[in-house]
Amino acid sequence: MLVTLLGTGSADGLPNPWCRCPTCADARESGLVRCNTSVLVDGRLLLDCGPETPRQAGRFGHDLTEVEAVAIGHAHHDHLDPSFLLYRSWVDGRPLQVIGPPAVIDHCGQWLDPADTSVTLREVAAGEQVNVAGYSLTALEAQHHAFGKAVLYLVDDGSSRLLYATDTGPFPPRTLAALRGTRLDAVLLEETFGTKTDGGEIHLHLETFGRLVDQLRAIEAVTPTTQVVAIHLSHHNPPLADLQEALAEFGALAHPDGTQLRV
Repeated sequence: MLVTLLGTGSADGLPNPWCRCPTCADARESGLVRCNTSVLVDGRLLLDCGPETPRQAGRFGHDLTEVEAVAIGHAHHDHLDPSFLLYRSWVDGRPLQVIGPPAVIDHCGQWLDPADTSVTLREVAAGEQVNVAGYSLTALEAQHHAFGKAVLYLVDDGSSRLLYATDTGPFPPRTLAALRGTRLDAVLLEETFGTKTDGGEIHLHLETFGRLVDQLRAIEAVTPTTQVVAIHLSHHNPPLADLQEALAEFGALAHPDGTQLRV
């Protein structure tokens, strides 16, 4: 499984263009730019598609012509910009399945020509499994306030397992139960709030991120060979060198946009 991090940033990205905090200043000085979080798997499966996703693919030398399915976690704008369906309709593309909670499907439906039969919309709820594009895709309950429900995705191609987990606070008990013993090969886990601990439980900060990784180890979802990667990073985190040091304590890393992981 080849996983391309098209974006690793939060809704406002990094650096936040309205901010001169030490983290944003460090990012500008080093040329680090994190766009809205999204992931391309094997060129066939796209996880989230915000306003920056299509351009990010082109920036890193990829196209989306082989994408067979787009799985959206929730309907917030940085994870779903349904205008991609309009731009796709201007070319002759392969059939496409769009998967997501009801609010995602409602938004997408407004951008489709009723005569376009090449796109199929598929609602999912937490606990449901969909077979698409050669993957078993399981929706898991997230702890996040969105326009309706939010889900995370467990992606299994028969030999590798990837957990794509953004946006969410600490995992609900049902999600931890579903992941017990899964022995994941990679976990892409949001870490939005960094050192900000008063933002509520709709996102993780460094402390709750580390606690959750420990929980996943305890249920044998994260093993010594699991790649744990922090995504959905915002300027509430410390500058990069300090962030990497903090994540290392949990056996995790932060990668720049465009990174490819062999899972």
